[in-house]
Amino acid sequence: MRICVFGAGSVGGYLAGFLARGGAEVSVVARGAHLAAIRADGLRVETPDETVVARVAAGDDPADLGPQDAVLVTVKAPALPSVGAAIAPLLRPDTPVAFIMNGIPWWYFHAHGGALDGRQLPLLDPNGGLQRAVGPHRAIGGIFWPACSSPAPGVVRLLTGFGRGTVLGEPDGRSSARVLALADAFRAGGLPIAVADNIRALIWRKLLFNLSAGPMCVLTETPVLRTYAEAASVLCSRAMVTEAAALVRAIGIDPDVDMGAIMDSNAQLMHRPSILQDLEASRPMEIDALYTVPLEMARMLGVPTPTLDLIVALIKVKARARGLYAG
Repeated sequence: MRICVFGAGSVGGYLAGFLARGGAEVSVVARGAHLAAIRADGLRVETPDETVVARVAAGDDPADLGPQDAVLVTVKAPALPSVGAAIAPLLRPDTPVAFIMNGIPWWYFHAHGGALDGRQLPLLDPNGGLQRAVGPHRAIGGIFWPACSSPAPGVVRLLTGFGRGTVLGEPDGRSSARVLALADAFRAGGLPIAVADNIRALIWRKLLFNLSAGPMCVLTETPVLRTYAEAASVLCSRAMVTEAAALVRAIGIDPDVDMGAIMDSNAQLMHRPSILQDLEASRPMEIDALYTVPLEMARMLGVPTPTLDLIVALIKVKARARGLYAG
């Protein structure tokens, strides 16, 4: 199976390395020092149990890699316009594209049903580039739970204590042949994988977990557990999850929130969320996919979110001051 991973950073690199080990013909779209290191020494994937070095085709121009049986897009949301502009050479008429990303996906309302079916999200797909180049009919939803980092060019590392793996799902809930084929490739590489018939519900479940501490980590620039050192921060965390869960219910999805489990997990989690890592590395931040679009949905459905509104506004001020958000 020819699989291209578009965005071979910490998440994409981890998946690419193990997919290659499982026998898939893997290529990656990368850039800069990371690309140079992969070309020179291979893609090195470190886990608590083993190290895998994969020799994969790598380039910064998808036209050099050719048509694929499947594409995994693992970039951060601000890079989606560049994906839309460049992805066409990777696609045959039947090539599926799995978007394994944080937050609300650009295709969210495809095959949604009801009055919102087909609604587009221009904040996530400016000028409709993905709509034209990929088309929502190709899209497969993806969620990645483990925490990864990229400590050096050409190196990705799976952090300890995270193991729920990847979830894939069709927007319409079908167990299609294409999503099952991708899942088989994951299994061949030893990657934990699940196929879900409720991918939107699971996207929201992960987003609720992210919202429980990620916004406070951005403001404080500390790991999750340190935000829980103050009682008021714990109350703020509860309020953000409660507001977001009300939005999810208004959309018609059971958020299945275990508030106690979220609070207990965060109180022990010495992890810097990816959006904080982006802030610290001066990379564009996924503010719209994680925060702005959900809050727009809340306004559309009449769900009050006063705590989230304030915290997100402060995050935008901070990100703009550092030149990391122009929205």
